[in-house]
Amino acid sequence: MTRQAAVRDYGGVSAEERRGDRRRRLLAAGRHTWGSSGVADIGVRGVCRDAELAHRYFYESFDNRDAFIVAIADQVRSELMTTLVDASTADGGTIEERLRAALTAFLLAVSDDPSMLSIMTADVSSVAGLENRRRETLDLVAEVVLAHLAALPGSTITGDAVPELHKAAQFVVGGVNRLVENWLIDRDVTVERLADTCTRLCMAAAAGV
Repeated sequence: MTRQAAVRDYGGVSAEERRGDRRRRLLAAGRHTWGSSGVADIGVRGVCRDAELAHRYFYESFDNRDAFIVAIADQVRSELMTTLVDASTADGGTIEERLRAALTAFLLAVSDDPSMLSIMTADVSSVAGLENRRRETLDLVAEVVLAHLAALPGSTITGDAVPELHKAAQFVVGGVNRLVENWLIDRDVTVERLADTCTRLCMAAAAGV
């Protein structure tokens, strides 16, 4: 094997695959720190230590700490949106049932990994671009809710009503986030019960527009 080939392929793993693995390990370490002690505690040295990687590998994938933090937020947003969309577009059931399924999937996801919600809703004004990411995430969740409400049989949500319903969806999503934050501290009801409550709030918001 030539030296060039060895660089490309070591132990049957390509250089690109090794870079991808290192990036995933760094993100996992940063995500754990953010979820357990807050974004302020994320540092290059600590992340590399937890990921068991030399410092130089951090800059292989990320320009700086802020870019790393934004990448964590993007990863969480992608996972949550995939969860919501996959559950809400599954075949079968009424619009309300599919909305409930999406909210149930969301609750199960943050129940299994509470860091997801804390990352999505954290006060991150000190990191350039992250506040916009947070708003975009909440807006995307609101769009999922809005799409289901607009598809209700007999819905008159068209034209001038759309902006008002969008505001209602944003209002509900903010309230749902607050409910979930409290629920993660004191899980006094089941996932299914909370999902049902959130669904009814969404439906009530639509009815009030």
